Amino acid sequence: MGKNCKFMLPMSRTATYKIPALLFFIAFLLMKKEQLFAQQSVNDTIQTAAVIYEGDTIEAKTLQVLLVRSFYNDAQMSARAKWTRLRNAIYVTYPYAKRAGGVMNILNAQLVHITGSDARKKCIQSKEKELKKEFTDPLTNLSVYQGKVLMKLINRETGNNCYDIIKDYKGGLTARFYQTVAFFFSSNLKQPYDKDGDDLEMEKIVQEVERMYGYRS
Repeated sequence: MGKNCKFMLPMSRTATYKIPALLFFIAFLLMKKEQLFAQQSVNDTIQTAAVIYEGDTIEAKTLQVLLVRSFYNDAQMSARAKWTRLRNAIYVTYPYAKRAGGVMNILNAQLVHITGSDARKKCIQSKEKELKKEFTDPLTNLSVYQGKVLMKLINRETGNNCYDIIKDYKGGLTARFYQTVAFFFSSNLKQPYDKDGDDLEMEKIVQEVERMYGYRS
């Protein structure tokens, strides 16, 4: 045999099986090592809210909104219609009540310092003329129901019912006349305003209007 000839020893069948198994084991370790580093990477971390309940840390999630609808019964429909009517009337009449109440409060403050009957009458007539000029046309278009609501709101703004206001400005006879007219329209000039009692719902709507349009009490 030549000098460069090398003898190859035959490899056992057992060694042939061990080499692929060893390679597979090494590849498995490398894969596990990469997974371990990947799990420890900051960029792969998902932050989530959690709560601690009885010593256990539990993931906190916000559930999707679930809408539940139902139909009104007859009583609820009637109450809803009544509330809507009142709300619409307040939205229409509150600006008039606010303005009229402001004028009347100014007038009352002025009358405190006026003692002469002629001077008081002149002051009242000037304010009456101002109110008529501003509100005669709009107020004639109000319904009877809206008129009732307006009187309530004027009471709220001034602290006096409409009967007392008319009596103070025009005299008792005139006040009784307007009270009689109001009676025929199923109304009452003497009706009070109780924001914590019978007029609680009205007060809530008035506060809504004030927030909506920036009125100041």
